Amino acid sequence: MQGLRRCSNEVVRLDLSPPTTTSSSSLSIDVAESAEARIRRLISEHPVIIFSRPSCCMCHVMKKLLSTLRVHPTVIELDDNEIAALPSATLDSDTDSSPSNPAPAVFIGGTCVGGLESLVALHLSGHLVPKLVEVGALWV
Repeated sequence: MQGLRRCSNEVVRLDLSPPTTTSSSSLSIDVAESAEARIRRLISEHPVIIFSRPSCCMCHVMKKLLSTLRVHPTVIELDDNEIAALPSATLDSDTDSSPSNPAPAVFIGGTCVGGLESLVALHLSGHLVPKLVEVGALWV
């Protein structure tokens, strides 16, 4: 499948450059779509999705936290130039999601939660599990 490369068991590498062919997978890339449109489509198609940089330790912690809750997010690794295509909502005031470093960014139910700090804060406040249940990513 052009445009997607499996980096490990849990991570899919998304190449946002236009492919020569398209696929019917939910992670497929439509040649006519812009990078921003592709990212927005991926966000809308997956209940929990993390956009990360390659080998990001904060993304690893996010995945660990979510897996302890039995949630397995879709993880997309982006290059520095692809990160610029993330929706501007990810550029919040978190230290791990500042405009100079917008990744990793987690989206739950199509809404940007923010970076690692925001995800942990949501969990510690008791709001993460209900949010995951609401979007169908977790059954209790």
